[in-house]
Amino acid sequence: MSDDAIRWNRRNMLGALAAAGVAGLGAAKANAAAAAAPRTDIKITRVRIFNPPAFKTLAGPMGLAETVVAVDTDAGITGYGQGGTPDLLRYAASLLIGEDPARIEHHWQRMYRSSIYPAGRERLHAIGALDCALWDIRGKLLGQPLYQLLGGRTRDHVECYRSFGGLSVDRAREIGSQTMAEGYRAVRFHTVTGLGTVFDGRRAIGEMMRVCEQLRAGVGPTGEFIIDAHTRFSLADAVQLCLRVAPLSPLCVEDPLRIMDDVTGFGVLRQQVAVPLAAGEQFGDLRDANLQLVEQQLIDFLRTTIPNAGGVTAFGKLAALCEAHGVAMVPHFTAPIATAAVIHALFAFPGQAMNEVLRPQIPPYLREAYLLREGKMFRSELPGLGVVVDESQLNAVATISEARPAELYQGDEVKRPDGSHLYL
Repeated sequence: MSDDAIRWNRRNMLGALAAAGVAGLGAAKANAAAAAAPRTDIKITRVRIFNPPAFKTLAGPMGLAETVVAVDTDAGITGYGQGGTPDLLRYAASLLIGEDPARIEHHWQRMYRSSIYPAGRERLHAIGALDCALWDIRGKLLGQPLYQLLGGRTRDHVECYRSFGGLSVDRAREIGSQTMAEGYRAVRFHTVTGLGTVFDGRRAIGEMMRVCEQLRAGVGPTGEFIIDAHTRFSLADAVQLCLRVAPLSPLCVEDPLRIMDDVTGFGVLRQQVAVPLAAGEQFGDLRDANLQLVEQQLIDFLRTTIPNAGGVTAFGKLAALCEAHGVAMVPHFTAPIATAAVIHALFAFPGQAMNEVLRPQIPPYLREAYLLREGKMFRSELPGLGVVVDESQLNAVATISEARPAELYQGDEVKRPDGSHLYL
């Protein structure tokens, strides 16, 4: 090949590489623009509230509201959450109308603080349902499942434990063995059947021990069981229960004290027993006993769940707290849409985690939700929470489409010098 031909080929090759580089840069810019394409002018237009057909009380089964919340936007995207009651949801939802759904932390603070009185556990439940719906919208806008927005997966699946209420001594071994065969990590119980309505703490310890002995035999040396004292024991009886069950190596003793948030009592109990302790199923946000019990390392497992804690936003702060102190997260069972949020949040949590399963079946109003197989929860790759709601299977209760009237207190519009709100 002549020198001129070589020079011509070199020039064309370099030109082609340069062109490819420009094209690649252009494609990268286009992809970046596409990734940033979700509208930034989206507004929340209304909040709709539904009850499942079998819904009988405002509190729902086991005091866990199954109210379904739909947050609609002018982009045609709807986010779903679950929890609260119509009155409490109406109060919080009115602060969202006309607002940008992407400002999730801002909305959480505003819903939480825009009242003269601090949010109690019931109002926090409603805030948590709405917060989950906002995260659902965010995931759908970005085309990403929730766990990806929270930092990506840290585990292949979420281990689960099967939860029972009362167990009889003659069935405990069989149930323990069957639960392990189904792939669950542990089995949990909290009462002994056949004792009637009278609870004698000292006698109950002996009855519960007999069930524990049979459970240990059923789950085997590699299985686990959890004994839930269900806030029924005095400090002295809780000490005796923990001491007696310790040789059977329970995974934990849950809610050992009659006063569930007795930080001082937990401190005394911690000094006298060696079994792992769990608490939190009735707690709310970060400072509702969660902070003290975890920071002082008085418990080993935190049971607080979504939406009780205030939704995905608040649950993430509890996760960071637990990670900092080496405490496992084992959320209490909750309604199915909220359960989907819990699973996503646990996928992004790097510490030890398990999820409680009481009702494994998905209800008719959900076409898709969490994935439960062989005693384990797997992530959904659908955007947002990964739930597909069939609203035709629900009963409409209320619609909120008006912002809270100016004459009603909704917090002072006070900002710091950098423009952030004080949310007073």
